[in-house]
Amino acid sequence: MSKLPITVCIIARNEEEHIEQCLKHLKKYDWEIVVTDTGSTDRTREIACEYADKVVDFEWVDDFAAARNHCASFAQNNWILVVDCDEYVTSVDVSALRILMQRYPRYAGVMRLTNLVAKDNGETGYVSDDVPRMYNKNFYQYYFPVHEQICTTESGKSMDSLEAFLLPMEVIHHGYAMTGEAMERKQRRNLDLLQKLIDQEGGSGYHYFQMGQSYFVLGDMDSAISAYEKGLGMADSAEHVYVPELIMSLAKAYCRSDRFPDALELLEKYNAVYNSAKFTYEYANLLRENGRVIKALMLYVKVTTMKDLETLGESRLSCYAYIVDIYRGMGNMEMAELFDQKLQQCVAERERVIKEVGSGRD
Repeated sequence: MSKLPITVCIIARNEEEHIEQCLKHLKKYDWEIVVTDTGSTDRTREIACEYADKVVDFEWVDDFAAARNHCASFAQNNWILVVDCDEYVTSVDVSALRILMQRYPRYAGVMRLTNLVAKDNGETGYVSDDVPRMYNKNFYQYYFPVHEQICTTESGKSMDSLEAFLLPMEVIHHGYAMTGEAMERKQRRNLDLLQKLIDQEGGSGYHYFQMGQSYFVLGDMDSAISAYEKGLGMADSAEHVYVPELIMSLAKAYCRSDRFPDALELLEKYNAVYNSAKFTYEYANLLRENGRVIKALMLYVKVTTMKDLETLGESRLSCYAYIVDIYRGMGNMEMAELFDQKLQQCVAERERVIKEVGSGRD
């Protein structure tokens, strides 16, 4: 059977810590690999030349979308798979991917990333995130200088929701498990780029959402809330993919600022709009924290039946644990035992992911 007509496009700068493992994981699939170096001063380019089919240069102009589009312009295939240097593709169902590409030639592909995060106790945890990462360059390209997004090239529709399929692959992202100092530098850089964009073009709801995300990571809740509220006010449609994440983030920022009634009012307002596992789980958490335990239990149980349950990542453990604790508190040991079995399955899945991380660094 012929290999899939896919080109993996990677942009890199001073990524010698991760890029070799990233490329080693990709080589087994025999896809074309194009690496665009944006000005490395370490061994990134040298390592890339050992594994990639093409290594090209791009003079950095504070524009991630421009760098990604430049990289894709060197691809011999129309289908582009975008991977970052700190992301390791650990498994791919190639047969399933071939069928999806044939069945949905004008769709984008969504990658379900397992994002490793550094927890307060020093352990490594993970969260899941669905991110569009595969597209046909005849119909799509990247937009926005920072927090770049795949958007249709069709005139007037660049901010429309993507028609997409879920990529049948597992990808582990190491980039969030960084030191506090490194994370702060990254967020300060993002804020500078976002402010520059807003000053030049006026900004959008999406840009203020991303600005709020950076302030949140930096612990500046007042600035985060201000950016989130402005972003929500500018969002012209609840259907934009970033809006539910913005609302959940704003609710968390309200809670961090002891504004629990504002957080509850916000999530209650949008609960009927967003029927996703993540949104329902966050709403249940807030209800439980405000003493509305029975309604929280109903929502936690609902989350466990939702088709996008896996998007919770490691939070699935917390979801099942809350259910078990509530049932035990009610004296319903039969239901507690049932959900405790599911909890143990999640614990085993977490151990598998962490084991995969260790083997990926060999």
